[in-house]
Amino acid sequence: MKQVFALITFLLVIQTSEAQLFKKEKVTYDANQGRGSTDNNLLRWGYFLGFSQYDFNFDYKEDLRDVYVGRTAGFNVGLIGNLRINSFLDLRLEPGLFITSRELHYGLDTFVGMSVSDNDLLREVKSTYIHVPLLLKVSTKRINNFKPFIVGGISTALNLSSNESNPQDNSNGQFRTKKNVLFYELGFGIDFYLYNFKFTPSIRGVFGINDELVRDDDPNSPWTSNIASMKTRGVFVNFTFQ
Repeated sequence: MKQVFALITFLLVIQTSEAQLFKKEKVTYDANQGRGSTDNNLLRWGYFLGFSQYDFNFDYKEDLRDVYVGRTAGFNVGLIGNLRINSFLDLRLEPGLFITSRELHYGLDTFVGMSVSDNDLLREVKSTYIHVPLLLKVSTKRINNFKPFIVGGISTALNLSSNESNPQDNSNGQFRTKKNVLFYELGFGIDFYLYNFKFTPSIRGVFGINDELVRDDDPNSPWTSNIASMKTRGVFVNFTFQ
């Protein structure tokens, strides 16, 4: 459903631009009329909407059956602060709220010699991140009303749904994750220059740096004992308005 909403948003923006994107005449901005902004401004502001899909990347101590991760689409919203370095480089801060959910499915062979129920084989990991990336945007020369770019940087996130300090663990049905997460990010996109604003669709991959797993008190826990590390990875598709 969120993907459909994003697609409709994109199509509406293209329609209301009156096909300006595909004309050879460049869109220019009139500061006196308050229409849009210019790339030459030292500071620019904006906001983004989008969707994401998070996953976990597991490393294991022993070669047993992998934990299967069930993924769902999440929702993103946030603000943008852009510092112009020169015509091709920008430094960006993009604080946002990212809401997602993942399911961890365990195999029966993880619980050899144990009596288990269906609830033991499934753990739901809900995450609400305050995500703050610092990114370097490297753009090409503007071509009419298009300007492709690549972007990369580092980020930190605070998981508001973390239960890191919960004294209960998987023996009580609680799968615990850490509150603070570090990432590096890589992506690309295209700036579209419209009459009243600049519209930018982009796609970005995020890759966790630190281990997020809070292990169970029992060192032989079937849920956590074989996991050497558990790191978030994901894909963001954002639609930016400046």
